[in-house]
Amino acid sequence: MICRINSATEFKSALTDNQVVVLDAFATWCGPCKAIAPRVVKLSEDYPAAHFIKIDVDELPEVSQELGIRAMPTFIIFKGEQKVAEVVGANPQALENAIRSAVEGVEAKA
Repeated sequence: MICRINSATEFKSALTDNQVVVLDAFATWCGPCKAIAPRVVKLSEDYPAAHFIKIDVDELPEVSQELGIRAMPTFIIFKGEQKVAEVVGANPQALENAIRSAVEGVEAKA
């Protein structure tokens, strides 16, 4: 499951409350974002130890700026609130590799 984030406060809470977070920064007008979306849903099912969130860069420009997002889609993986990986563009294999690396040794939440 992917949680839609609607505020900077929700974003900060997601990072604080979860050991591994996969952020999908997208835009509604972005073709590659739409193309990779079903694969991201599948990854969220395949990697239950990670908490998947998404932000619309046009709705949360302050979060996008803070994270330095310049292209969509951008995926940022956080572990223990620290950024550990970033994948720019619709590259499902690179994204899966980054997620797999981040969740190694992390138990799925019950």
